[in-house]
Amino acid sequence: MSRKILARLFIAAGIAVAGWLIYRTLSQHSFNEIVGSIMRIPGRDLFAGIGFVFLSYFCLTLFDTLAIRYVGRKLPYPQIAIASFTSLSIGHNVGGAALSSGAIRYRFYSRWGLSAEEIAKVILFCGVTVGLGLIALAGLCFVAVPADAARLTGLSTSGAFLLGAACIATAASYVLLACLLRGSVRIFRWSFEMPSVKIATLQVIVGVANFLCVSASLHQLLSAFEEVSFIDTAMAYVGAGVTAIVSHVPGGIGVLEATIAFLLGSSASLGALIAFRAIYFFLPLPLGLISLSVAELAARRDDDKSLASKAKS
Repeated sequence: MSRKILARLFIAAGIAVAGWLIYRTLSQHSFNEIVGSIMRIPGRDLFAGIGFVFLSYFCLTLFDTLAIRYVGRKLPYPQIAIASFTSLSIGHNVGGAALSSGAIRYRFYSRWGLSAEEIAKVILFCGVTVGLGLIALAGLCFVAVPADAARLTGLSTSGAFLLGAACIATAASYVLLACLLRGSVRIFRWSFEMPSVKIATLQVIVGVANFLCVSASLHQLLSAFEEVSFIDTAMAYVGAGVTAIVSHVPGGIGVLEATIAFLLGSSASLGALIAFRAIYFFLPLPLGLISLSVAELAARRDDDKSLASKAKS
């Protein structure tokens, strides 16, 4: 059986699991209960949540900005921002971010002169930044409130603190390696060229800032129903984010909500989770699709002009 067939079967299984998770979650409530739950969110909390979503996507454009600098290229920030937002607003919903958002990044960056190798480095760099952000934020939360971390994870307080310290040490080690090593680091079959210490430090900072914004958006919505601490929300989102990445389910749909509900218990309102899904995943999607369509039409028009010019000559 070919790898392509296996990959399709894996994705189909992931979608089936996601569907089951959603059914299990939603079947406990009627449609009217779900709509009523969402309508209970005050306007100020909803708009604040949307504001933090925009801040998160701004942070994500900085992922690409650092990546472009990492490969030694210079592009105007507006171009980078369009490529980043378009690829991620679609990739977050489609799933398999390295492939889906990577393919869209390739469409943009290849037109702007980047080679296939450079684009691959950009995609890998952004993936590393995501990992650093999750690890560092988890570490900060676990060290700051080890008792709460222990309650959520089932670890002992000392175990939660040590795990948090290990996460922080991992992120710090990355920056230290960037300071000490020149050239590439090989992990199994993967080879990664270390960035400068300045870029590595900014990777950690921007990665943490992104997930803080996402957690803040979720916290605004959850707080409309139950009293829940920001730290608990951040830890739950980190856990859900890791689970969603590992599961490869498109958009983490079902997995994200089920993990947050499991970790936060009664504090995780169904209405808040659905609203979060809507504003973080579904709201940017049509904007990304419009951006991609406009870019493709513009590229086709330029190609037609180029062909017409060659035909005349």
